[in-house]
Amino acid sequence: MNQSSNEGLFRQEQDSMGTVNVPIDAHYGSQTQRAVDNFFDSGIKPPEALIHALAMIKYHAARANQELSLVDAGAAEAIQKAAREVMDGRWDDQFVVDLFQTGSGTSTNMNVNEVLASRANELLTGTKGGRSPVHPNDHVNLGQSSNDVMPTALHVAAAIRIADELQPALTHLHSHLQEKANAFDTIRKIGRTHLQDAVPMTLGNAFSGFTRQIELGLERIMAAMPRLTELALGGTAVGSGLNTHAKFPGLVIAGLSRQSGVQFHEAANHFEAQAAQDAVVETSGALKTIAVSLVKIANDIRLLGSGPRCGIGELKLPALQPGSSIMPGKVNPVIPEAVVQVAYQVMGNDTTIMLAGQSGNFELNVTLPLLAHNLLESIGLLAGAARLLADKCIGDLLADQARCEAYIERSLALVTALVPHIGYDRAADLAKKAYAGGLSVRQVAKDEAVLPEDQIDKLLG
Repeated sequence: MNQSSNEGLFRQEQDSMGTVNVPIDAHYGSQTQRAVDNFFDSGIKPPEALIHALAMIKYHAARANQELSLVDAGAAEAIQKAAREVMDGRWDDQFVVDLFQTGSGTSTNMNVNEVLASRANELLTGTKGGRSPVHPNDHVNLGQSSNDVMPTALHVAAAIRIADELQPALTHLHSHLQEKANAFDTIRKIGRTHLQDAVPMTLGNAFSGFTRQIELGLERIMAAMPRLTELALGGTAVGSGLNTHAKFPGLVIAGLSRQSGVQFHEAANHFEAQAAQDAVVETSGALKTIAVSLVKIANDIRLLGSGPRCGIGELKLPALQPGSSIMPGKVNPVIPEAVVQVAYQVMGNDTTIMLAGQSGNFELNVTLPLLAHNLLESIGLLAGAARLLADKCIGDLLADQARCEAYIERSLALVTALVPHIGYDRAADLAKKAYAGGLSVRQVAKDEAVLPEDQIDKLLG
């Protein structure tokens, strides 16, 4: 297509490397277009939560720069209005750079800078694009570098999602598990160790263990928040703070805290905050531990509910949908299965984060887009899975009390309660006789009169 036929489809945008044709309707500019042209299309874009966090930072940066008399009121207010629109999701389709890009995330930072400058110019002049009166670097990015603003956006997005989504979801699941622990407190069941019958316990005991796992998971993720809420903003290129006003990071971070309800603070050491991403690795580790807990809980529930006639069947899981395209009447534990798959994805994300977290070569980690994608995905997945498990499975779980009691009566492990009274060896002999004869421990103990019958019944429950 020649230049004349391009007219009406593209506009020309300038940058330090020359002129670039950009789609006429696009709010982004030349550097974004160069990134689109340079990187392959994986089908994965940086998370919307990251884009919205960047817009939030730019909003408060414009406000701070206006307060510091570094940007005039008209430009600052236009940037803030544009940033508010981005935070509201109005321009999500304008963030077109692929996830797999420059490791600093510079292309995504510039994508945001250009969209905000373009929209601010449109608000001020009626024409989108360009670099005047609002410039993407000189105004929108003033006081910032991709090297400090991208890790800041990652921390902000993750901390907000944990506070607004994951913490409430885990609390919700904890509440449902606690309700079941209470409801099942008097329902005796056989315990199992090594996949073999063990001594009796209650179904409530099992659910109290699940409840505590989620409680500890909440404690772990919240324990990571003080490091995650440290922000690199103010370090600019390498952590030294070159070309930024000394009051700039404090003003912006205060604004972020007010708006989000999460208390952010400036990094204690800007060189660490940009060269390493240990807080992200730590947070992901806590997320992985929660995922491991969910696998344990989901697997136990589906095994306790297995059957319904030829498995354990101590739990009755809610029947949500047909389980087979060939076997009529089959119903599967679809919610626990979905939760397990989510947990495995989170574990895989953590492995990626562990590897990416090591990529802090000298003064900058160069896997920031990948870290953001995996961490934010893990937070969202766990929040969704926790609510799914609570609402579609735990809340409607029922116990088959008769089956639980029948298993206890058939168990050879019941003999353990007699050991203090008749000794280990004699108790073992009773168990062997019960097994060989297909009898219950209770019956054999009474037949051999090892203790008075009323004492046997009291000890065996």
